[in-house]
Amino acid sequence: MRFGIIGTGVVGTALAVRLEQVGYECVGATTRSESSYARFRKYLDRDFLSLEELVPQVDILFITTQDGMISTVAANLAKRGLFRPGQLWIHCSGSLRAQVLKTRPDLPLKYLSLHPLQAFANVDEALAILEGTHFGVEGEGEEEGEEIVRALGGIPHRLNSEHKALYHAGAVISSNYMVVLAALAERLFREAGIEPEEALESLLPLMKGTLHNLSKVKVPQALTGPIARGDTEVIKGHLAQLSPDIVPTYLDLGRHALELGREKLEMSGKEYLPGVWQELTQIFGGLES
Repeated sequence: MRFGIIGTGVVGTALAVRLEQVGYECVGATTRSESSYARFRKYLDRDFLSLEELVPQVDILFITTQDGMISTVAANLAKRGLFRPGQLWIHCSGSLRAQVLKTRPDLPLKYLSLHPLQAFANVDEALAILEGTHFGVEGEGEEEGEEIVRALGGIPHRLNSEHKALYHAGAVISSNYMVVLAALAERLFREAGIEPEEALESLLPLMKGTLHNLSKVKVPQALTGPIARGDTEVIKGHLAQLSPDIVPTYLDLGRHALELGREKLEMSGKEYLPGVWQELTQIFGGLES
């Protein structure tokens, strides 16, 4: 299969390199950024082609620009008649549906989204961890999409197009918000007296241990701590010293933790003691008895 790349960022470059390695043929690439193309050429020696030169030659067209440009690029190609019947157009956005590529419903094309569920800091890191990366697959030609993902060494998961935003929100919570939680915990450690340069370093082993537990025993069994134990006095102690701006976040997360704690106990045939449960629900609110 012959493919081309529009947009030679980290994801586009990494995909092109790996697909070449497994037998796909990269015809060339085009991009508005000279620096990103120069980086692309360090990994894959392919010509810079105009859209007119590139698009008619390929079976698969990857549009790996920034999210805000994907629809614009597709509309420009459609307006200029730069397509070939039967082509598969692919973008790699986690938030946008494949249909953003379908700017003209009459074109005989297939549209697909392949989103790597991973945070890539640079091309080298992306190439190192692509194998084993999970991908969200959504749109038309899902079978071909799954084939491409497996060729990359990834693990495909078909998505419901109507609810793709929920998939992306889940990714944001698990990745971006983990950084936010680390920042809040780091702040609390500093307020507790730990030196600023040591606060995050002391938290990272705990966070890594939790991720390890999640990989082994899953949710909800990986939940530990005072909510899981029903230790209301410890929770009250937290609330007594937390800064007012952090209290709502603590309570919101605690409410979800309490649901998981109840589920964890039920899986082993147990439950919170009635008095403990009543006190916990009074603290966190919003839970039915």
